[in-house]
Amino acid sequence: MKFIKKPFIVLAALTLSLSLYSSALADQPAQQENSGTTVPNPVVTGPIPSSPLGDPSHNYPQLATSTDLGKYGYIEEEFFFEGKATRYSTAQSFETATAISTNHPYKSRMLVRRPASPEKFNGKVIVEWLNVTSGYNLDAMYMSSYEHFLREGYAYVGVSAQRVGVHQGDKAGEPASGLKAWSPARYGTLDVTDSGKVIDDGLAFDIYSQAAQAILHPVGVNPLGNLKPELMIAAGASQSERYLVRYYNKIHPQTNLFDGYLMYLGIGDKLRTDLDTKVIKVNTENDLLVLGEVAARQDDSNVLRTYEVAGASHVGGGSDYRSNILIRDDLPVADISVCQKPALSRVPTGYVVNAAYEHLVRWIEDGIAPPKGKRIQVESTSPVVISRDSNGNAIGGIRLPQHEVPTATNTGANSGGGFCYLFGSHEPFSPEKLRSLYPNHGSYVSAVTRAANDVNKQGFLLIEDAKTIREEAAQSKIGK
Repeated sequence: MKFIKKPFIVLAALTLSLSLYSSALADQPAQQENSGTTVPNPVVTGPIPSSPLGDPSHNYPQLATSTDLGKYGYIEEEFFFEGKATRYSTAQSFETATAISTNHPYKSRMLVRRPASPEKFNGKVIVEWLNVTSGYNLDAMYMSSYEHFLREGYAYVGVSAQRVGVHQGDKAGEPASGLKAWSPARYGTLDVTDSGKVIDDGLAFDIYSQAAQAILHPVGVNPLGNLKPELMIAAGASQSERYLVRYYNKIHPQTNLFDGYLMYLGIGDKLRTDLDTKVIKVNTENDLLVLGEVAARQDDSNVLRTYEVAGASHVGGGSDYRSNILIRDDLPVADISVCQKPALSRVPTGYVVNAAYEHLVRWIEDGIAPPKGKRIQVESTSPVVISRDSNGNAIGGIRLPQHEVPTATNTGANSGGGFCYLFGSHEPFSPEKLRSLYPNHGSYVSAVTRAANDVNKQGFLLIEDAKTIREEAAQSKIGK
């Protein structure tokens, strides 16, 4: 990782449905139990043997990566872990949680992608709360930054903590996308509901904590093999980001398992301000427009940075990485043809996420505070109206070269069926407009190079990713 010190897209593709959230406020018992502060260490088994990826039996990890990890000195393994979990309220609050009940049996899984040898390992572990909005276990944070993880030597662990990801399809009429229904032979023994007694994700917080405990302080099977973590970051996107906000506010003060938090694609919850653990939030224009992040804005502080990426959408386009895996695994693929505008912004927010990881690590390890990012300009908060230039592109915010040197109108706005409201839009400029903006190919490449260097110097684009953007510009047909 490098920042310049002198003078498409691997954006997480995920969806959101607030209807999947359930509050336990109406289900509070008359008497609460004291949960204590010690996180149990679960029993870990594995790695679980697998059939070849794409085998009709589905006897392999759901959404296993299609990347040739061996080329990078990495391996992928799946583990089951089980124990007894404490149930907490899933409702947002700034108060440290107390237990609703305890001793609920559970069994879940974690998916590990890690360097095969300690020499490749940088000592950092990213623990993702897997996103389950679409009914399966989406590794949104990995998909956003996997190239960065592989080149820098991070270990990655995806944790299946929520009911939908494990149990979707258990009931008649539900799509068979949850782990148990997707592969009964492989995942049939998993259960995160205590046999149906807890269906509000009240166990998810402790399940996530116990997975982290197994990584940090393994007893018996070590999910990281012979790797010893030096620093552990909690990460989550969209619905998982919401749960991580609640975890940070309610559970983290009791456990202190994570050294920092990377929260991506927020949906309107605020963080408590009396904790010392560092947090970086990365949001898109879409999150401000329709998901409540304008109302949830908080000032940067000695523990918080918020980065808002202009022109970007909650779900972005430009890569077949996700759709190809979904097709392989017989999982549903979103239909973007029903959207009113051409869907999926091409502004690659994942590059800002990559930079955020590096800033977070330096902030934790060396006390070097990350740069502060400009916020996207908002003309009105109710309804939210974003300031736009003559091309219809947002003003302010972090401005990646795809936005600062535009070839299209990229926004977080769209409408239509399904999840179109999350897909944003991408409306290419006409050939005539492109010629007026960039009379020749060299003028376009030079403008992109300047913009990439500027964002790199600001600290929001790593030099490796800036190089990729410059190469893409040089290979394009703009100005030819």
